[in-house]
Amino acid sequence: MDLDILLVNSEWLMMISAATSTFAATILVLWPYLARDQLHKRMAHVASERERIRLRERARLNAQNKQVSLRTEPKKLFKDIVDRFDLTKQIEDGDLVQMLRMAGFRGQGPVVTYLAARALAPIGMLALASIYVFLILKLQHPLFVKLGLVVAAGWFGHYAPWLYVKNRITKRQQTIRRFWPDALDLLLICVECGMGAESALRKVSEEIGTQCPELAEELSLTTAELAYLQDRRKAYENLGVRTGLEGVKSVVTSLIQSEKYGTPLAQSLRVLAQENRDMRMSEAEKKAAALPPKLTVPMIIFFLPVLFAVIVTPAAIQVMSMK
Repeated sequence: MDLDILLVNSEWLMMISAATSTFAATILVLWPYLARDQLHKRMAHVASERERIRLRERARLNAQNKQVSLRTEPKKLFKDIVDRFDLTKQIEDGDLVQMLRMAGFRGQGPVVTYLAARALAPIGMLALASIYVFLILKLQHPLFVKLGLVVAAGWFGHYAPWLYVKNRITKRQQTIRRFWPDALDLLLICVECGMGAESALRKVSEEIGTQCPELAEELSLTTAELAYLQDRRKAYENLGVRTGLEGVKSVVTSLIQSEKYGTPLAQSLRVLAQENRDMRMSEAEKKAAALPPKLTVPMIIFFLPVLFAVIVTPAAIQVMSMK
């Protein structure tokens, strides 16, 4: 009797298992047709979110640059200082104006501010150094040593504005050089789509503004110069002069040749984009190769003494305990 009940239960268990397996297999096969595909919806959501972020960042940049003018007027205080020290002739110095343009300063205002800073910085540094050396430190050194420190501080104050501008030029060129290959890729896409050089530069400046405002500013200024300058070649040359980068100058040469002779621009842009990308990679490899020599001195100073202490200290403790 118990055997019959066990057989009946086993048959029911096998039937239930078979039915469950059949139902699961049917659901597995029909699941792609039963479940709705959310990929298209997710991709549309991602696209809308990306566009929303782009519009928000562009609006933020426009709000920041709304009150910014390319030609700022000099402040009256700096103007009076320049007139008092008879530095008016240096305002028209082409090399000085070009250096400030490469740093991102345009117009007469930055030139006047720079000249006023060059005039005031030595006086301020002399005054501060004199107070610090003679009144605060109260050094027990001879007088000529103290005067030498004060004069050195004044000399540094004279060159401090120049060093600041040079440092700003270097950082600006590094930023533009880093994003220039990406800008060339975008420019190549625009040109291959049939857009003109002016429209392509405007589009690239709009798209790359969130990543590199400096490059977007230069391209926007080039677009404006193409609109109002009679000689379009001058507008392209100004782009190369303002940036001071060989990669930009080579692209400027290609743009000028395309404007003058009607040569195809897409092929040259493709080659130049690849060359600039290779240059960026070589610079990264050069920095990576320069790391081991730079780490040698810190390792000798900081790591080796600690390593010797860790190795020698247990042996020293053991020797001392044996005594």
